[in-house]
Amino acid sequence: MSRKFFGTDGIRGRTNEGVMTAATAMRVGQAAGTHFLRGGHRHRVVIGKDTRLSGYMMESALVAGFTSVGMDVIMTGPLPTPAIALLTHEMRADLGVMISASHNPFEDNGIKLFGPDGYKLSDEAEAAIELLLEQEPLLVEPHRIGRARRIDDAAGRYIHAVKQSVANDIRFDGLKVVVDCANGAAYQVAPSAIWELGAEVISMGVSPNGTNINDGVGSTALDAIKARVVEEGADIGIALDGDADRLIVIDEKGEAVDGDQIMALIATRLHARGDLKGGGVVATVMSNLGLERYLDSIGLTLERTKVGDRYVLERMKEGGFNVGGEQSGHMILTDFGTTGDGTVAALRILASVVRSGKKASELLHVFDPVPQLLKNVRYPGGKPLENETVKSVIAEAEKELEGCGRLVIRPSGTEPVIRVMAEGDDAAQVEAVVDRICDAVREAV
Repeated sequence: MSRKFFGTDGIRGRTNEGVMTAATAMRVGQAAGTHFLRGGHRHRVVIGKDTRLSGYMMESALVAGFTSVGMDVIMTGPLPTPAIALLTHEMRADLGVMISASHNPFEDNGIKLFGPDGYKLSDEAEAAIELLLEQEPLLVEPHRIGRARRIDDAAGRYIHAVKQSVANDIRFDGLKVVVDCANGAAYQVAPSAIWELGAEVISMGVSPNGTNINDGVGSTALDAIKARVVEEGADIGIALDGDADRLIVIDEKGEAVDGDQIMALIATRLHARGDLKGGGVVATVMSNLGLERYLDSIGLTLERTKVGDRYVLERMKEGGFNVGGEQSGHMILTDFGTTGDGTVAALRILASVVRSGKKASELLHVFDPVPQLLKNVRYPGGKPLENETVKSVIAEAEKELEGCGRLVIRPSGTEPVIRVMAEGDDAAQVEAVVDRICDAVREAV
């Protein structure tokens, strides 16, 4: 079945266009609500959002949809995506919804769904909801319409929960930490959690106005936090994205540390204590070959999945792994949560800095990455990767890199972009290969 609504990570698009309208949001509420109406209990959904202006509109539409099919609604206001996963499970809700387009600009928005166990929905569940979206909603009788309420203590519940990921004997006293919240969902909770554990916190990206989420701040715009870390003489910088399920770290020299290095450090320390599960790490095809080589050198494996943290998590659950993630900064630590959580990962890194007594630059650069280059080619429509010339250029590139590198080419699951990534021991060769393929794709479109 082809997907009309759901992509790599829920439903996402430009607000008031295509699938991302108030009308669609109401239908999603009706369809998802109907799908999760099981049993005779009073049904409940938890709805959170980031700080986008359109969040108010989408929240109201979803509330209308859910209540019209008989579900009660609990609204939390702005909270990170992992907080909604946590609260869904903790509050015994039947469903959780996060309104966010993650690292995208404010003009976009999205709807992410969680099941009663706090995990993102399976492909099968999303397909079932897609079918319901094409049908007339099953509206309930007037006396069965759901009720909606807003809770005020959700942020405190989440802060308490993430602090449990750090051992009781750990304090961050003496650490100066710059925390960039991307003017997004974690603008209150992430600085508070780090401060409560004793650190001196310098906050940035904590003044959301509805339109400045991810605008020059956060994990996808690192220049500002790099400069701030150096300027303040901070020990480390923590950069989150709009919904705070991603983390990029900045060392005291102002250098960025991506998800691959973070996974390597966390896995290494857990392995040394005998607490790493599954015999390795789960990551996507985009993770650096250097990570794979490093893990192999210490007797661990790297299992790769399709791009998307949901696919990483599925493999983690299947294989009993407790560390996984994406190079882009999604960190999934299943000992502490059911989805990627940038704040939890940040607390684990800060704890490692405290325990080791090392500077961030010494601790966080665990392996030497292989030269890697990723370029995006935007296209107006069609299927450029099926063009014969493009396929021929890709085949030649794969042959050239055989034995000394890798090539990953894929359409984005969230925007009309072809992502072309190559890596290998020869940086010049990698760049030449990527440029040839990008040129071929541009000519094809």
